[in-house]
Amino acid sequence: MIALYPPMGWNSWDCYGAAVTEDTVRKNAEYMAAHLKQYGWEYIVVDIQWSRADAANHSYEPFADLAMDGFGRLVPAVNRFPSAADGAGFRPLADYVHSLGLKFGIHIMRGMPRMAAHKRLPVADSGFFCNEAADPHSVCAWNPDMYGLRSDMPAARAYYNSIFRLYASWGVDYVKCDDIAREYPHCRREIEIISDACRGCGREIVLSLSPGPAPLEQAEHLKTYANLWRITDDFWDEWRLLKGMFERAEKWCIHAGPGHWPDADMLPVGALRVCDSPDGWTRFTEAEQRTMMTLWCMCRSPLMIGGDLPKNDSFTLALLTNGPVLDIEKESFCGHPLWTSEDESVWIAPRRDGRGLYAALFNLSEECREVRVSPERLDHPAVSAEELWTGKQSVLSGDLRAELAPHDAAVFLLR
Repeated sequence: MIALYPPMGWNSWDCYGAAVTEDTVRKNAEYMAAHLKQYGWEYIVVDIQWSRADAANHSYEPFADLAMDGFGRLVPAVNRFPSAADGAGFRPLADYVHSLGLKFGIHIMRGMPRMAAHKRLPVADSGFFCNEAADPHSVCAWNPDMYGLRSDMPAARAYYNSIFRLYASWGVDYVKCDDIAREYPHCRREIEIISDACRGCGREIVLSLSPGPAPLEQAEHLKTYANLWRITDDFWDEWRLLKGMFERAEKWCIHAGPGHWPDADMLPVGALRVCDSPDGWTRFTEAEQRTMMTLWCMCRSPLMIGGDLPKNDSFTLALLTNGPVLDIEKESFCGHPLWTSEDESVWIAPRRDGRGLYAALFNLSEECREVRVSPERLDHPAVSAEELWTGKQSVLSGDLRAELAPHDAAVFLLR
């Protein structure tokens, strides 16, 4: 099964925006292989506009010149990805990532490049032309590089089949498709065609849909046609966004399961926005980062690191290599909140092997606070508790409790 567990990896957007280069990707892959792979981190994902030669930051230039082949398919800009020269595409870079024991992913936009349609380029391995597939009335509101496709036309299916065959030939393991997850109802059929192309390309590829918020009422459709989908717009290092995620996670947690994962978006930790400032760093406090990691694991969101990995400090590395916390992603099921109020939240998740219960206590307030939950609410015959961030063991008698700093969390394995 594809995406049996929530995918874990790194994505270039938070640190390099549209300006990521091959050298940066290789350095982050090398760091992951050396320091993170043993904890389950495995995907290296190149985010948006890898086909634009002059991308410099997080902004988009309308009608930018994009590199593409003779069939209207975007290819890497060779000044940024030198190994893509002579038509090699991302194959050499993917091969290097694979040689490290990792997996390789790319970002795409829904549809096809505008110029592919205007030039009436042929669709590979078909009798169709790009202009027959393009819908000039379907344009992304925030990045006008592409036309959406006319999902009722065979040419649209042929075009999506052609790009996923190309990605399979490059050795791509993960595709993040943008401008689509929240675009119901008019993109519903396009999602189905993209999914069919992904599943039929001859390679197992994780299909991720962005941006959010995806509509909750479309959960069953999303579970059928994608492996993960965003439940929020871009998530950044602001407490109000993190606090707001508790409500989103509560609504979506019942839909998390093998092969289909609601996605709370990337983890903005460590070195961020380095394309704008070499010294850029997350604005989250250490407490807020523990809260974020705990919530993402308890609701079993995919985990995609947003920071530039080689710049990690000791705290960030420890945060990302806490094996007992990361194990929640694979060892638990049915994670859900017992309650969430303005000031606190308590989540539980049983272990799949029946050997314990995870319980997470969150202080959402602006002051130090004791958060506690009674044995009756836990409904679990536990006699011991291990706090997974500190490793502290204790005998459980009476309420499970934790003294927490503002915006901090504790997560226990009860046995």
